[in-house]
Amino acid sequence: MSIQVALPLFEGPLDLLLHLIEENKIDIYDIPISLITKQYLEYLDLMKELDLEIASEFLIMAAQLIYIKSKMLLPKPEQTEEEEDPRQQLVEQLIDYIKFKEASKFLKERYEIWSKALPRKTTQEEEIFIQDLTIFDLLTALKRILSKTEPKIYLAKETVKVEDKIIEILKFLEIRKSALFHEIFEQKKEKPKAKIEIIVTFLAILELMRLKKIKAYQEKPFGKIIITLEEINAGRNNF
Repeated sequence: MSIQVALPLFEGPLDLLLHLIEENKIDIYDIPISLITKQYLEYLDLMKELDLEIASEFLIMAAQLIYIKSKMLLPKPEQTEEEEDPRQQLVEQLIDYIKFKEASKFLKERYEIWSKALPRKTTQEEEIFIQDLTIFDLLTALKRILSKTEPKIYLAKETVKVEDKIIEILKFLEIRKSALFHEIFEQKKEKPKAKIEIIVTFLAILELMRLKKIKAYQEKPFGKIIITLEEINAGRNNF
C-alpha cells in the first residue's frame, strides 16, 4: 500500500478548521474548542492511517488547539478586569483567512470572466464542475464509510493492492460512467469490506484523481460526492 499521494486538493490546517466549523454549523465567534479539537485530531489520525504526508503546520495547529483547550479548562482567577478569551487569536486567524480566500476567489472569478473574452467551446457537462472539492470533503465521506465497517473483519495489507483497486474502479466507471462516492466502495456486496480494503480503495480514488482519469465534485457544499470517468479515459484501464 506504499503510494505517494500529492494532490492540489490538499489544503492547510485553517481550511480543515473552517470545514469543521461549517460542517457542525458553529458560530465562528463561539467555537466549542473541545469538540473542534477532538474532531481535528481525528482527521489527523485518519490522514496518518492513510499514509498521507502531514505538513508541520497541521501539527502546530493541533498543539495550538490543545493549548487553548487546556487554558479554558483552568479555573479562572477572580479579577476585576475581564480576561481575554483564549480563542480570540484563533478567531482572528480564521477571519483573516476567510478574507484572504474570498479575495482569491474574487480574483479567480475575474480571471475566468476575462478569459472568456476569447470564446472556446464548452459543454454543459464541463459546467457542472463549479463546486470545488477539498480533501476534507473526501475524508469526511471516508469517515462515514469507515464508521459502518465491521471491526472484526481483517485482511493482510499484502492481499489488497492500490493497482488492483485502480483497475477495478475504472472498469466499474466504464459501465456506470458516474457513481456516488460510497457506491465505489460497495461494488461487491457479497461480503462486508475490511477496513484495509476501504483505505486502499480511497487511495486508489486519490491516485486516479491525480492522474486526471476521474473527476469528483459536489453539486452543493456538503452534498453527495459524485465520481465520474473522464471521457478521454473511457475504454482505457491502463495507468
